[in-house]
Amino acid sequence: MSRQLLVLRHGKSAWDTDAPTDFERPLAKRGRKDAPRVGAWLRREGLVPDHVVSSPAERARQTTLRVCEGLGVDNDRIAWDPRVYGAGVDGLLSVLADCPQQAKTILLVGHNPGLETLVEYLGGEDVEIPEDGKLLPTAAVARLEMPESWADLEEGSARLVSLTRPRSLDA
Repeated sequence: MSRQLLVLRHGKSAWDTDAPTDFERPLAKRGRKDAPRVGAWLRREGLVPDHVVSSPAERARQTTLRVCEGLGVDNDRIAWDPRVYGAGVDGLLSVLADCPQQAKTILLVGHNPGLETLVEYLGGEDVEIPEDGKLLPTAAVARLEMPESWADLEEGSARLVSLTRPRSLDA
């Protein structure tokens, strides 16, 4: 099996909270509901990651923990990488380069616009933006077939296999 990258945007976040910063904003009710469904779906599809790397921002952290619970992945397999928060393509490529080279499937959990830009960069010209203009709405997963090294990722070096949104999953 080839290498796979699962790019997951955090679940729907709550705006009406007393979180003092954007970094500390939690998930909204819909985000708390979608994340375990995404994890269970990934497990049913056989897309269980060898390595998970996530932004430590609260909404991403909550999403990652709920998705990993649905996947049956232990929390000690999660790398909380502060570089993911607010990262662009170069920063995210650096995060991936630091992932274990033996990992066959990596789950990357973070934020837009960085994640959408990463998927477009890796997928190249074959990435089609959906009609609503959102490549990765909240809790959506992009699945990419990747080249053999996590360290040498060039533009267009991956193939976008699927984009899955939570509303398309069975309840």
